[in-house]
Amino acid sequence: MTYDEAIAFLYDRQLFGAKLGLENTFKLAARAGNPQEKLRFIHVAGTNGKGSTCAMLESIYRAAGLRVGLFTSPHLVSFGERIQVNRKLIPEGDVVRLVEEMKDWLEEFPPGEQPTFFEVVTVMALRYFAEQQCDLVVWETGLGGRLDATNIVNPLASVITNIQFDHQQWLGDTLERIAREKAGIIKPGVPVITAVDDRDAFRILFQTASENGSPFWLITWAQTENHPMRGLRVPLFGEHQRLNAAVAAYTVKALAEQIPVDEDTVRAGIASVDWPGRLQLVDQPGGRKLLLDGAHNIGSAEVLRTAVRTYFASYRCTLILGILREKDFQPMCEILAPLAVRIIALPVNSARTAAPSEIASVCRKANPAAEIEECASLVKALAATEQDPLRVITGSLYLIGEAMELLDLPPAASRRERHLNEWTGVATK
Repeated sequence: MTYDEAIAFLYDRQLFGAKLGLENTFKLAARAGNPQEKLRFIHVAGTNGKGSTCAMLESIYRAAGLRVGLFTSPHLVSFGERIQVNRKLIPEGDVVRLVEEMKDWLEEFPPGEQPTFFEVVTVMALRYFAEQQCDLVVWETGLGGRLDATNIVNPLASVITNIQFDHQQWLGDTLERIAREKAGIIKPGVPVITAVDDRDAFRILFQTASENGSPFWLITWAQTENHPMRGLRVPLFGEHQRLNAAVAAYTVKALAEQIPVDEDTVRAGIASVDWPGRLQLVDQPGGRKLLLDGAHNIGSAEVLRTAVRTYFASYRCTLILGILREKDFQPMCEILAPLAVRIIALPVNSARTAAPSEIASVCRKANPAAEIEECASLVKALAATEQDPLRVITGSLYLIGEAMELLDLPPAASRRERHLNEWTGVATK
């Protein structure tokens, strides 16, 4: 099997859609020798900020000298972004070898019960991290928590960054229901660290932690000025990243008995973190600026609005906007459209994209004074706006990955595998 054939095989798993449930993942992991039992995890869930928090935790523990696995999704450009050890992407040869192993084991599953792409990749990651003898794995959920494939592990800590609206068709249409799904990663006696600020969601998390005898740490903005955060500059753009950094720092504190890390190392790890595609600012010739942000739900759109108003109030903003149709694109457009004097609505490179005409229609109502256009592609949108002083590309991480490819920004690579983020089918419980 070649690398291209391995990727094609993984892509074919997407025909099985997104399925919520742990049975297949447990069965496949058992066939792989239950590698999760040989590893230590920090399990991270939440609506927004979980990727940034994972990146900070990884950076802290790597600064402490540990060998750290990092499992996140989706990837921006290359499949290997999902599975990293000490921020080095899984080599292509290991992808091929692991897919070959999985292919043999998948034949044992009957028709109609085949594991999905995410279930297969989850077990691939577990096996790879165990082979690499990782001291710790920072382990991000894919969707929700309770029935997410990642929830077969028993972690050292359960981190839930926040609870906001997203994926309501799978997780529920109230913050309380969404919180119950996220709370499913809480395990008996395992500390819970969260920055949730919704009253109903807090109640669910606190109640679940109490029932499990789990120590509970609520992180608020006050902790962002305590040691080790005091005076620390967080390199990730946006004030909200200080709260994510505090969640990471207090998670390390909660685990101090199992994995001691001093405050200087915590500060060094946060200060050196890198996480592309989230309020990523690119300076361009002539003082022009490009802001890339994978805001894909209401909460992250509000964060982006705050950042633009805080840091770029003097700029004439061009908004390049593409959103998946299952997202709350109407309120997202209502939040973002008033920021701009020019708005380009375009399709995301996905069968699930919202139509540019729909995006443009909502934006016209939200900002009648703006110049609003529909565009067939990001290539054309970038060319048409090349001289604009501030361009903000947002609405989907898929769109951000495409921008990175076109602009040759890290983590752009020779392997361009954004199509692996695509899936079809209906979620089942």
